[in-house]
Amino acid sequence: MATGALIGLGLYVAVLAVVGLPERDPGTPSRFRGVTLKGVTTRLSLGVVSGLLVLLLTGWVVAGVGIGMLVAFWDQLTGDARAETRGINTLEALATWTESLRDTIAGAVGLEQAIPATATNAGATIRPSLNLMVDRLRIREPLPEALIHFAEDLDDPSADVICSALVLNARLRGPGLRDVLGALAQSTREELDMRRRIAAGRRSIRRSVKIIVGLVLGVMGGLAIFNQRYVEPYGTLEGQIVLVLVAAVFGAGLLWMRRLSQPEQISRFLVVDRTARARDMERLMGQVEDGVREGEAVRGGARDGDRR
Repeated sequence: MATGALIGLGLYVAVLAVVGLPERDPGTPSRFRGVTLKGVTTRLSLGVVSGLLVLLLTGWVVAGVGIGMLVAFWDQLTGDARAETRGINTLEALATWTESLRDTIAGAVGLEQAIPATATNAGATIRPSLNLMVDRLRIREPLPEALIHFAEDLDDPSADVICSALVLNARLRGPGLRDVLGALAQSTREELDMRRRIAAGRRSIRRSVKIIVGLVLGVMGGLAIFNQRYVEPYGTLEGQIVLVLVAAVFGAGLLWMRRLSQPEQISRFLVVDRTARARDMERLMGQVEDGVREGEAVRGGARDGDRR
């Protein structure tokens, strides 16, 4: 069986090497945002240590592997509120920055001058991206391109709404930007209130999941340590197979409850396919070079005709 599994894994890797992985949609939010190598290494180390400790105390391989995976992927199984909290903080900072931008523009200041003036007092979650956009403007990057880069740095659908309005104004230079920013700030505040109410409801679900997991593991651990005769059948091969089924059902329940507590991922709409743009530019430059060569050839033929 192990040989067949290895052969199947090798065939799968070979097919991936030839076909390749599908390209990720630029509008889909990244699932690994905020994931660092240090954090992954720390969680995996804790999982390995916990699994070995359970294996030494109980002698059950399935329990050791299950507890190790539970500790290593605790945030993914019980629901991690950090991404949702980061999104709420970003939305609040965007609403405050939009209001500040609206008030600055009201003083007969252009958009190019208002953005650097409001970057210093912006929220901590968007200040690095705003400072980067200001630096792009200082090196004479067009304002629409700088705003699109700013939206890509934030990677948030709410930021796309605000940046798209600013991009349209930067390209068309029409009136009414102050009123548009006021309406956007109001709608962003309303979305912020709604997200906070939803986050409060999901917080209770996450708390319930952690309480259930703690009670179940506490009872199972107490029985395994203080009443070993009661759980003695799980030490056999048949008992380990039954324990695998129990762990699978328990894990499926955790994943289902996690799905209830996770926010829905909304796709962005202000996205630019940089690869396609670079490919189009290369094709355009190739056509320009071909045109230049044809023009030189025509001029060279005309000069030869004049000499004759």
